[in-house]
Amino acid sequence: MRKLLNDYGTIIILLILCAFLSWRTMNNHTPEGVEAANQVVDELLAMSPRPTNVLIAVRNNATDERFSAAVESRLATEGINVVGIAKGVPAQVRTIANAARDAGTPIDAVAATAATRSWPIFDGVDAKVPAMAGARFAQPISYRWPTFLMKDNLINISNQTVVISTIAIGMTMVIITGGIELSVGSLIALASCLAAYFIRRYGGATDASTAAMIGYSALAILICGCMGLFTGAMVTVFSIPPFIVTLATMMVASGLAYIISSGYTIFEIPDAYTYLGRGTLFWGIPISVCICILLYIAAHILMSCTAIGRYIYAVGGNREAARLSGVPVRFIFFFVYVVIALLAGFGGIITASQLKAGAPIYGVGYEMFVIASTVVGGTSLAGGEGKIFGTLIGSFIIATIQNGMNLLGVESYTQKVVLGLVILAAVLLDRLKQTDFFWTRRRAKTVPVEG
Repeated sequence: MRKLLNDYGTIIILLILCAFLSWRTMNNHTPEGVEAANQVVDELLAMSPRPTNVLIAVRNNATDERFSAAVESRLATEGINVVGIAKGVPAQVRTIANAARDAGTPIDAVAATAATRSWPIFDGVDAKVPAMAGARFAQPISYRWPTFLMKDNLINISNQTVVISTIAIGMTMVIITGGIELSVGSLIALASCLAAYFIRRYGGATDASTAAMIGYSALAILICGCMGLFTGAMVTVFSIPPFIVTLATMMVASGLAYIISSGYTIFEIPDAYTYLGRGTLFWGIPISVCICILLYIAAHILMSCTAIGRYIYAVGGNREAARLSGVPVRFIFFFVYVVIALLAGFGGIITASQLKAGAPIYGVGYEMFVIASTVVGGTSLAGGEGKIFGTLIGSFIIATIQNGMNLLGVESYTQKVVLGLVILAAVLLDRLKQTDFFWTRRRAKTVPVEG
């Protein structure tokens, strides 16, 4: 049982959270858009006799626009006439119905969404609109399903956690070496401001080319990497505690972001810049999430199959023993702090792409979420212990808790209390594991006392 909890405890916790939130958010849902259109057309085609003239009733929004277009297209292929589309105004139903009757094409069916089917004009339609007497209705059928497990919500969770999860890769390496990094939130802001500033000032602003956007974004990430190199130098060459160094770096990076942006949000970047943060691939999965998954695979290979990965664990386990064994301790510290700074810079680019702007207020408090994800994922603050994929699970646990509280209507102040308690519980559990508390207590109860 102990080995099971150590190896799969975070996955078990995530599954329990998902099961609980699925139960608590079980609701009735009705299809919309193209999915609803296909269901409605199938219902119309199944009617006997098959309708000849159909009225489409929709609201005036983008989702219903897709519904009406899909219904009209499919009905046309089936040889069914669409006599008109009542869009947003119920009174249009009467106008279209009267015109259709006068033209000799009376309406014998209505394709409606769940919202438009409840229009008062359709309640007792035979009396209110005599021209539609006997008309049949087709509408999407509702079903019960957890709001938490809706596709849009799951994608939303992935989008919310992608920046934190990406940076948490580097934080895992840093904490395994026994260090800490507090400047990642400020580096997010710095990278976003640098990229936006360079594109506005030197890349052509809203007319910037793809090469300019990529080049200046890469330059912003490299500058963040230089900040990581500086942190590594302070920690290794001058033996300054990582907490102090990264606290100072956090203030420096934040100040630079405000200086570069003059304290304002930089909006003058092309619409195409949002491709990284908002673009999707197959099944609607965001591009940034796919990149994050690839980074986790690469990090897992690095930590489990390469000498550098073994050196990182060795330095965290016992720095002096690692040095005496020939491990390049200084290089490892430089490496992990540069890696996390580069990942924080990349996180800043993703944030700027998602929001189509660079601002010095981005990333505020992210360092706590990154550390929380790493610790909840099983990485020990004492160093020498942790797994890359455990950190990914930890990130999703934090994101799931936040999302679940939003779905359940928990106020923001209470959410902070809950997340704080989660972090404290993770650190306490790690501490108890380090002191072998549970095993010692069990042995104390079972070993007999002589005399």
